[in-house]
Amino acid sequence: MNKESAKLYSTVDAMEEIASTKEASEGRSSWECVLLSRQQNRPSASYYIHQICDEFMELHGDRYYGDDKAMITGIGTMGGRAVTFIGNRKGANMKENISCNYGMSNPEGYRKALRAAKQAEKFNRPVICFIDTPGAYPGLGAEQRGIGEAIARNLKEFATLRVPVLSFIIGEGGSGGALGIGIGDKLYMLENAVYSVITPEGFASILLRDPSQAQSAAEAMKMTSRDLKEFQIIHDIIPEAPGGAHTDPAFTANAIKETIERDLDNLCTKTPENLVRYRLRKIRNIDVQLHSDNPETSTKLLEVFTKCRL
Repeated sequence: MNKESAKLYSTVDAMEEIASTKEASEGRSSWECVLLSRQQNRPSASYYIHQICDEFMELHGDRYYGDDKAMITGIGTMGGRAVTFIGNRKGANMKENISCNYGMSNPEGYRKALRAAKQAEKFNRPVICFIDTPGAYPGLGAEQRGIGEAIARNLKEFATLRVPVLSFIIGEGGSGGALGIGIGDKLYMLENAVYSVITPEGFASILLRDPSQAQSAAEAMKMTSRDLKEFQIIHDIIPEAPGGAHTDPAFTANAIKETIERDLDNLCTKTPENLVRYRLRKIRNIDVQLHSDNPETSTKLLEVFTKCRL
């Protein structure tokens, strides 16, 4: 395990028990949601895929460089409908976490995701994406192989796919690593998931110059499902069991499955031209909606930054 990965998860061990034993999700702080999103036993993309699908066949490799274990892709069936699944994969234990690089994909992972998405477009299969990553891997090899280009290309290609695309943030939705498979017709978040441009630890270290301010940074960043639903960045929130998704994984899996079936019944009736048109309109309207409905939003981070620096 590299030092960056170990540091990122160092705060979880100390507070995991507090977050996981909450009796109800109402009133949870942003920091507690961060801890729950990183919970070791939290259901993964692989779990949801196998719970949702009648059958599933995994696809490997990007046909350019290699097979990134941090990204899972494949074809599954749901009630007779063929669906392409794409998701970040962290692993269920320490050995798998190391093998999967804690869900931080290299360029070949995003190119594998794009290969699966373009194949789905060719055969008219809808695409379902499960997002759970602290971010794309920032290593030297990833930079040399073009991690920025790989994510940028995915943004462009996913925005214009001529098949329905649904995205679910099931844990951490971190930075460009999440955006690389997060462009779709509808974006959902699990109740205790988070979605942000950087981790709270990174925000506190870089902007506040004080890693101990991670909890304050989490509150300032407005990264919870409640915040993003208010900002109209996500379509809706998928409920979890009161103690978190890991306490009753089947409950959350059923809620996700019902959402997928409902949306695909609707989206699969639309023409490819309409799908792309409305997807692009949704993406372009995010900033307009954010600042028109919440004119003070752009000042929140500056206020917290100033307060923490004083």
